[in-house]
Amino acid sequence: MTRSNTTAGPDSMITAVGTYLPPWGAARRRTPGLDEDAVTLCVAAGLAALRSVDPADVGRVVLVSRDLPLIEGSNSAAVLAGLGLRADTEICEVIGGAPAVLDALTGAAPGTLVIGADTSPAGAAAAYCGTSGAALTASGRITRSMPVVTRDAFGRRADYADPRLVRVRGLGASLDQLDRSVPIAAAAGLAGRDAKSVCATEPRDLPTEGPSAALFALATLAELGRPAGQMQRLLAVEQATLGLADLGPGEINVQRDERAPRPVPSGTTAPGSEMSISLAAYERAFDAKLRLVAARCRRCGTLAYPHRYRCLGCGSEDPTDAVALPRDAEIYTLSTIHVPVPGLVSPYTIVVAELGDSGVRVTVRLTGAAAGSVGIGDRGRLVFRLVAVRSGVPDYGYAFLPDDDTEVTA
Repeated sequence: MTRSNTTAGPDSMITAVGTYLPPWGAARRRTPGLDEDAVTLCVAAGLAALRSVDPADVGRVVLVSRDLPLIEGSNSAAVLAGLGLRADTEICEVIGGAPAVLDALTGAAPGTLVIGADTSPAGAAAAYCGTSGAALTASGRITRSMPVVTRDAFGRRADYADPRLVRVRGLGASLDQLDRSVPIAAAAGLAGRDAKSVCATEPRDLPTEGPSAALFALATLAELGRPAGQMQRLLAVEQATLGLADLGPGEINVQRDERAPRPVPSGTTAPGSEMSISLAAYERAFDAKLRLVAARCRRCGTLAYPHRYRCLGCGSEDPTDAVALPRDAEIYTLSTIHVPVPGLVSPYTIVVAELGDSGVRVTVRLTGAAAGSVGIGDRGRLVFRLVAVRSGVPDYGYAFLPDDDTEVTA
């Protein structure tokens, strides 16, 4: 057993928090879509947090999850591309739970974006640490070994399945070693009566119990408000390891990307071998596809997506400028495919979407809605999604997410 009581250090300033929940599943337990994983969840939450922040101010990103798809090969490049951050941005991938998120937040320098993601239940949240907002200060930590649920390098899981042991010798024994003179306002990583037993007031339900739970709790505390000058204490739990942090007064910009839940669409997975990947083609298309960047001719201003060596407008072969494409989109045409394709779930809808006023059209799949439930002229936006997993490599791109008020019943 390792015991550690953290003394208060320099405050981190929480400027903005963003949350994301997939639209599938039930209100208290969301399910990731077939085109979602921990990376796409991270990107969605990070973009929500950055709505009120200049992305150029982000100097470091910390990802915390136990569900990142790649152990070797790194998930970082895809996350940076999806967030629209520079490829030279420092990024750190951490395997951990809610206490690890508190560690990352309380030790964060201005310009740090901390993201936590869970896939079961599914959800992600992010916090940007800047020079304004509300101070978050570490106030305690206990690290103990109580491996009730385990997962090894081969993905094998084991569950000791003794709730009373966890409650008494896990949570209870660790809490006894922490300073509890300040009432706990929110508990991340706990559900039901365990959360109620440690909080001073009736806690709000959180949609996840892993690393993102600490950030969902932070968003909830920011929205609840508190008397001037009063701090709120946040508890983060993972089995028998606990972290405490105090949130001081100040304004935090909270942006939630959380649509109402709906049943997971039915579909049929076609048998057969999946397509293999060409890593050469994957590498050539990576930046254009994941960063959604077009080439603009310096002579006539014509946009080309993806980049072409010769301008489609004037034929120039001069160097071009890279231009970020808008993500708001309108369906130009579409088709719903019912024919089974190996490796895909059918039916699915393909749309040709026109991006803002750029004149650029892209072919993408529909996401966040049942196949066949949208029509020509419907508006929405392009969102970062998992296109396929080929040869063990997650292949990311974009999909069309319709606005809530344009989706129609299939």
